[in-house]
Amino acid sequence: MAARILFILATLYTLLILILSLVQLGEISVGDFHPTDKIMHVSAYFGLAFIWFFYILFKKSEDYHYQKTFFIVSLLIVLFGILIEALQGALTSYRQPDWADILANTIGVVIALAFFFFFRKFLRRVKHHINSFL
Repeated sequence: MAARILFILATLYTLLILILSLVQLGEISVGDFHPTDKIMHVSAYFGLAFIWFFYILFKKSEDYHYQKTFFIVSLLIVLFGILIEALQGALTSYRQPDWADILANTIGVVIALAFFFFFRKFLRRVKHHINSFL
């Protein structure tokens, strides 16, 4: 049940990033805070990787070794970001592809990957508690 919910959330979040990356946006601010474009890229791709990693964590069995799968998913997410940058240049006149965006996306994915590796034991306990609750 939790894996199904996480899959739906991960898919919707992926589509949200795709759509927001291709539409024309004004300046984004949160109160008095004006996040830079690169901070938004790092945050968005951290969140994207994080939710897909959680889906994998809940989808696979307790004795599954996640490292290889997490690296593959990380690579796919980075490639997704590269594809979006290419689409921005090909499909829009108001957005330009930017190598710095690709780097920021990759940094967000790497931070999420590091988080999952450093806290994997804790995250498995969280999985166990959530599964016992559901």
